[in-house]
Amino acid sequence: MLTNTIGHHLMVYQAMIPRSLKPFSYICGNRMLSGYKPKGNVKDSYKILELEEGCSLDDIRNSYRSLAKKYHPDSGSITADSAAFVKVEEAYRVVLNDVANKKKPTENKEEEEEDQLKSNAPQHRHYLSFEGVGYGTPSQREKQYMQFRVDRATEQVLAYRTRRLENQYVATDLMRAKDVRQSKKVKITQAVERLVEDLIQESMAKGDFDNLSGKGKPLQKFSDCPHIDPMTHNLNRILIDNGYQPEWILLQKEIRETIERLRKSLVLSRSKLGEPMTPYRQKEWNHICEQFVEDVRKLNKRIDSFNLVVPILSRQMVHFSADKEIIRAQKTYEASVESAEASMENTEASGSDTKENKGEGVKRFGWKSSLLKWLSTTSK
Repeated sequence: MLTNTIGHHLMVYQAMIPRSLKPFSYICGNRMLSGYKPKGNVKDSYKILELEEGCSLDDIRNSYRSLAKKYHPDSGSITADSAAFVKVEEAYRVVLNDVANKKKPTENKEEEEEDQLKSNAPQHRHYLSFEGVGYGTPSQREKQYMQFRVDRATEQVLAYRTRRLENQYVATDLMRAKDVRQSKKVKITQAVERLVEDLIQESMAKGDFDNLSGKGKPLQKFSDCPHIDPMTHNLNRILIDNGYQPEWILLQKEIRETIERLRKSLVLSRSKLGEPMTPYRQKEWNHICEQFVEDVRKLNKRIDSFNLVVPILSRQMVHFSADKEIIRAQKTYEASVESAEASMENTEASGSDTKENKGEGVKRFGWKSSLLKWLSTTSK
């Protein structure tokens, strides 16, 4: 009953509104909110508003306000004119309608461009989720993505099993190859042992071991220390006697022999140059020193290698200083020169003493020789 009453009142109110009354148009923002279509010339309307075609919407509003203040009958100004105000209002509506009609095609074009861009541009939100897999609605894409994950997990499991089987086969192949090498090694060792045993038995049969110096005597002990394993000591001695020594011992020996050789060669080169040191000799000495520095640098590298393999910390060696070695060689040369000069002075002094002794001997034994000569002449 209530709905029927409300519908009856609405029909009555709608019938009371005259058909000739049309609402005027107004602008809210940049959009027309009414379908008013005024009748009038557009150019005359621009002239009434004192504007030019193509002006902005703000210019139209400002011009309309200023003219409304000037001609509005309620403004209380001297220029108030209702007829002029009606013309201004009519011109304002015509101009607004013209601006709205001009904007419609541009807006339609912009909407079309936006639609094209939306259709052409990729939907980044869709590609940010589900790793870009699938198409359709989000729920469809989610199902497709779940299936994709299942397939991917299955492929990964199969790949893992394949790699595991391959590694197992490779390991078995390596074990087989290792067993083959080990069996060959055992066969070779057994063959060598059999050969040595055969040679020993053949030599014993021939009597080659009958005339040995230590036959029938106990083995000589290499050490009297009870804390040393005799077997290990004997093996070490056998290795040393046959030239097998630890690497760090050989390196240490090599380093010491090298530094001694370099020192002797440096002193010999300095003694060959002699004194005084001319510019040419100084140049040669500088070249010799540069070569000596390079040799010492290489030797220090050998010392680094030695320090890495030496088992005892106290046996490690320090680097040699090339400058100190050159100064040492210079001092050695100077000391040798001084000793040579001293020996020369001693030999000269000893030679003068022998001459004096000879003169005294001649003086002392001269009368005897003369007597012997006289006796020999008289006897004849």
